[in-house]
Amino acid sequence: MSQSRTPSAPARSHVTANVIRGCLGNLIEWYDWFAYATFSIYFAAVFFPEGDATAQLLSSAVVFAVGFLMRPLGGWLLGAYADRYGRRRALTLSVTLMSAGSLTIALAPGHAVIGLWAPVLLVLARLLQGLSVGGEFGSSASYLAEVAPAGRRGFYSSFQYVSIVLGQLAALLVAIVLQNTLTEGQLESWGWRIPFVIGALAGLVVMYLRRSMEESEHFRQEKAKVAAPHERKGLHSLCTEYPRQLLAVFGLAIGGTVAFYTYTTYLQKYLVNTAGIPKSTVSLIGFAALFVYMLLQPVAGALSDRVGRRPVMFVFSVGGMLLTVPVMTALGHIRNPWLAFLLMTLALAFVSGYSALAAIIKAEMFPTKVRALGVGLPHALVTATFGGLTEPIALALKKDGHETVFFWYVTACIALTFLATLAVREPSRTSLLEEAGTAPATPASPTTAPLT
Repeated sequence: MSQSRTPSAPARSHVTANVIRGCLGNLIEWYDWFAYATFSIYFAAVFFPEGDATAQLLSSAVVFAVGFLMRPLGGWLLGAYADRYGRRRALTLSVTLMSAGSLTIALAPGHAVIGLWAPVLLVLARLLQGLSVGGEFGSSASYLAEVAPAGRRGFYSSFQYVSIVLGQLAALLVAIVLQNTLTEGQLESWGWRIPFVIGALAGLVVMYLRRSMEESEHFRQEKAKVAAPHERKGLHSLCTEYPRQLLAVFGLAIGGTVAFYTYTTYLQKYLVNTAGIPKSTVSLIGFAALFVYMLLQPVAGALSDRVGRRPVMFVFSVGGMLLTVPVMTALGHIRNPWLAFLLMTLALAFVSGYSALAAIIKAEMFPTKVRALGVGLPHALVTATFGGLTEPIALALKKDGHETVFFWYVTACIALTFLATLAVREPSRTSLLEEAGTAPATPASPTTAPLT
C-alpha cells in the first residue's frame, strides 16, 4: 500500500486514550452481562413469584437466554450501523443501550407491584442488553484494529478480551463485597439492585467518554471515497464478495468461543459438581485463574505482532486438541485447590492464543466498508448458539452419564478453528517487522492482508 493511501499514524498518547475509551465500554457491557447471571439468584422471586425456587431460577435463566438470542440481531444492526455511520457512533449507541437495560432492571417494580408487567420489563431490558453486547464486539474489534499503529495492532486489539474478563471479575467482586456487607434478606429485598445501578451510572460515564473519542482514520477515508455506481455494502456485499472470509470467521469463532465458555464459565460448576471442591474455594480459584488469564492477553497479542497471527492461533488450536481431554479428566479427579488452579490457568493460557487475537485476526480479513459487520455478525451467531449451548450440553451429557463426551465435543470444535486457521491470510513475518519499524521497508507482498 502506498504511503499516500495509508492513514496517518496518530500519536501514541491518542491511541492509548482511544483504546481505553473503547475498552471501558466493553468492560461495562460485560460487567452488566455477568451481573445478571450472578445476581439472578436474588431477584428471581421478585419478578417470578409463582412456583418454587427452581421454577423461579429457570424463568430468570430463560430471560437470560433471550439476551443470547438477540446478539446476532445486534451484531447485524449495529455492525451495519458502524460501517455506515462510524465506529464511534456505534460504540456510543451500544453502551447507551446497555446502560438503559441496566437502569430498567435496577428500577423495575416487582411482580407484587405491577403484576405481569414486571417480567415484561425484565425481558425488554435483556433485549436491549443482548442487542448491545451483540453489536459491541464487531464495532469494538474494528475500532481497535483501525486506531492501533501498524505493527502493534495485535497488542492493542488484545485489550478487548482484557476488558471482557475485567468486566467478569468486576461483577464477581461486587457480588463478594455485597455478600459480605448485606444480609441474605437485604440482598433479596433491595441489595440486588445495587450492581445494576452501578452498571447504569458507569455506562453513562462511558457514553460521554465515547462521544469524545476520535473516529478511525480508516473509516474517514472510506467515507471520503466516491462510491462506484451500483456498489453494494452491508449484508449483501458481505455474503457475495467475502464468503471465504465469512466462513473463516465462523470457523475461528466456534472453537475459541466453546473453549472460552468452557474454561471461564462452566469449569467452575464442573469443579463443584464433579471434582467436589467447595463453592467458596472454587470462586477463589476462578477469580485467581481469570486474573492471570487477563494478564496473558496483551502478551499473546504482542507476540502475534512479532511472529504473525497464525502461529499464535495454532498454539491454541493444536494445544486445545491435544490437552482438552486430559486436562478436563484430571480436573474432574483433583481435590487439591492449588493443582486445580494450575490446570485451569494452563488451559486458559492456551485459550489466550485465540482470545487475544479474536478481534484482530478477524478484522484484518475485511475491508473497512464491511469490517464491523463481517466481524460482528458471525461472532454473534456463534456466541448465541455454540457459546450459549456450551453449559447446557455439558450438563445434559453429565446427567446422562456421558460426561467425557463433552470433552471430545470441545476438542472437535477446536479442530474447526484449526482448519479455519489454515485458511487465514496474513502479512509475512518480514512485513510485520517492517510495520514495527525493525526491518528495512520493502514493497508489500501480494499475500499481505493489511487493513484497508
